[in-house]
Parts: sequence; C-alpha cells; structure tokens
Amino acid sequence: MTDEDESAAIEALQRLGLSKYEAQVFVALERLGTGTARDVDRMTDVPRSQVYGAAENLEERGLVEVQQSNPIQYRAVPLDEARETLAERFEREQARAFDYLETARRGEDYKDEHQEGVWTVHGQDNVSARVRQILADAREHVLYASGPDLVDDEVAAALRERAEDVDVWVCSEFSDDPAITEQFADSAVTVAPFPDDPTADAAGRLLAVDGETVLLSVLGGEELPGVRTETAIWSSDTGIATVLLQLLRSHLDDDIEEKL
Repeated sequence: MTDEDESAAIEALQRLGLSKYEAQVFVALERLGTGTARDVDRMTDVPRSQVYGAAENLEERGLVEVQQSNPIQYRAVPLDEARETLAERFEREQARAFDYLETARRGEDYKDEHQEGVWTVHGQDNVSARVRQILADAREHVLYASGPDLVDDEVAAALRERAEDVDVWVCSEFSDDPAITEQFADSAVTVAPFPDDPTADAAGRLLAVDGETVLLSVLGGEELPGVRTETAIWSSDTGIATVLLQLLRSHLDDDIEEKL
C-alpha cells in the first residue's frame, strides 16, 4: 500500500463517520495485527496521548478489541466484521436523517419544489435520477428525446414501466439504432424519429411530461474518459415550462403534438 492509498483509505473512513485519529489508528492496527499505543504512535502521526482515546472510541464502535495487559494491547476486528459494522452504522444514520427529512418535508410550511421555478441539475447520473423521478409522477403522457448514449438501462426501465400506464414516446434522430429499438422491444413505448431534433446541436436530452413539466440538458467536455459532463434545467407549472413546451410542440409530428 502506498502513502497515497493509505491517505485515501483514511479519508474514506472519515467519510464513514470516524475521526481522523480514529481512522489513522484503525488503519495502523490493521497493518500491525496487534499493537500497543507505542506501536501505533511509531507508525502514525497520532500523538500517543491521543491513541488511547481513539482506540477506546473504536472499541465502542465495535472496530477494535482491547487486551487489558501491561502495556495494553489493541487489535482491529476482522475486515468483514468491520465492513458490516460500518455499513450497519451508515444505514442507521441514513434512516435517522431521512426519517426526519421526510417529516420536515411534509410539514405545514413545506412548499412543493415544482412551484418554485427553474432548477438546475449537474452530472449525468444526477440528471438521470431527476428524469426517473419526473417519470414516476407522469399521469398521462411522456416524451423523451435523446441520443442512445443518454438512454441508460435505468432510464429505459423507467420509460418501459411508465408505458404500462401512460403514453410514452422515445424520439431520436437515431430512432432506428438497435441501441434504441432493442431497449424498447416488447414494450408499450413508441419509438419515433425526431424530424427536427431540438437537442441535436447540444447533443443532450429533453423530457416533457403531461404538458406541464419539462427538462432540457446539454453536454459539455469530458469529465472522465468517455464520459461527458451534463447539465440540465427543469421546471414544472411555470411560465418558463410553458414556453419550452410550446417551442417543443413546433418540432413535433402532428400525432405527438396533439397528445402533448
């Protein structure tokens, strides 16, 4: 393990709820197997006076075992046990936080985000997540327009699922591309060409739902090799949403336009 790898592991453990000293002591004990505070002090930059407290905290978390010898010996629990302990802690804290947030969201003072204007979403995964959330609320009809690269498996699954209850069109200048057609074979989704694709220049995606909600994205440079950045704006029940939907209708075939 390089110093860089060790630093990354320590930072990851901190994100899982350990303090910096606790993470350093835990990593040191995993490397040592069994060791004293002095051994840990020699391996890390944690002051020996702080090793005792960090080790006690780790014991309370179920990550370290202590032998009451002279000097006191410490050892980290097996990695599988540590992984399970941290995962359970993360799930408990996540549940506690989101239980509260759900309660707060439903409070008397909460206002639905759809009523608050235009929202911006960054990153392909985040845009796809927002697309799926908007699809889940569709009541009558859905139009999704993009190239094949932006119809990932989860979005495609959401479109197929909604097509069981509402009208769903997937439109693209690549409508005859197997990457598009095969995803929606044996489903109620209608795959159609976009004769005048408003997303062509920006090479992003467009989602319109129920004549009131619209999402439009553009792609930028590569964030990772082969993965371009994506930024989307979306709005519902607003003047901007109405204007965007009117512009969209001007590009559609008559059959689809009537539905939207």
